[in-house]
Amino acid sequence: MIVRGCKFVAWVFVAGWLAGACWLLLAFVGLPSAALAAAGHVTIMSGGVQRTAILIEHRRLKQGRRPIVIILRGSRAKGSRLRRPFGFEEMMRSYGTVLVYPQPQSGHWADAPGPEANRDAAFIHDLIAKLIAQGIANPSKIFLVGMRTGGMLALRLACDQKIGFAGLAVLGASLPSDLEDSCKPSHPLPLLMIARTEDPVVPFHGGKANLPHSKAELIPVEATLGLFSKAAGCEGSMSTTTFPDKETRDGTHAYLDKLNNCKVPVELVRIEGGGHVPPAPSNEAGPGFGEGLSNSDVNSAKLVWDFFRPLGG
Repeated sequence: MIVRGCKFVAWVFVAGWLAGACWLLLAFVGLPSAALAAAGHVTIMSGGVQRTAILIEHRRLKQGRRPIVIILRGSRAKGSRLRRPFGFEEMMRSYGTVLVYPQPQSGHWADAPGPEANRDAAFIHDLIAKLIAQGIANPSKIFLVGMRTGGMLALRLACDQKIGFAGLAVLGASLPSDLEDSCKPSHPLPLLMIARTEDPVVPFHGGKANLPHSKAELIPVEATLGLFSKAAGCEGSMSTTTFPDKETRDGTHAYLDKLNNCKVPVELVRIEGGGHVPPAPSNEAGPGFGEGLSNSDVNSAKLVWDFFRPLGG
């Protein structure tokens, strides 16, 4: 009888342990849990269409509203594939910031004015509204990162002033020319741009983009920076610092151009000689990613996070 009782207790213990393990697994893949970090999908209806986003929370533990960083990828990879090479999550593991990867409906973000651009902008507005309504997002700490066509959409969202972003980072993109006259931000917006001077896909000095899903006409990177520097009250002069040249044989050099006496930071990380390859140590973007020379003196994800963190990221 004692042996049978022990077996029963052991069976209950194992069953309870397995149930707990399954609960942990379900929480990890994204089912609701107030106490555990989760990676899952958020689904909303926007413009009568079902849209999704990947949501990453490293620390939940009954926290209140937290900063969120929305990452608008380019058209090369799905959000889940972008997460690893960009490396932003590694920077965030010890912080309470929530990462959000919205998924473009047609595999890329709209780059020109019209119904598609309005649809994508409305989706981001609706997504932010839901995260605020659910008590996840702090409305005053919403940050935006955009890459390639995602960068064009990010700039479009920043121009329309409907969302008071706490900070904006744009990689491999500049402002579409159709917005040049109408983009007049009414309040200061912290802006970091990361651009390569020899980018054959997104021309540094302006011109037509050569992305798979975008041939948009773009204004120069420095002209884009200038539009936001006016709103930030910058005096017009610029200070330049050189990043240490860790790899002297890659044919590129990294510089930080900072607008002076601004109400909020407005900065450009300029990769002289760099092609259409995100700067990363030892080219962590991976072989065959992009075109032209790559720079390994700086890390794109770290640059963005170091820019956002003093702003409350």
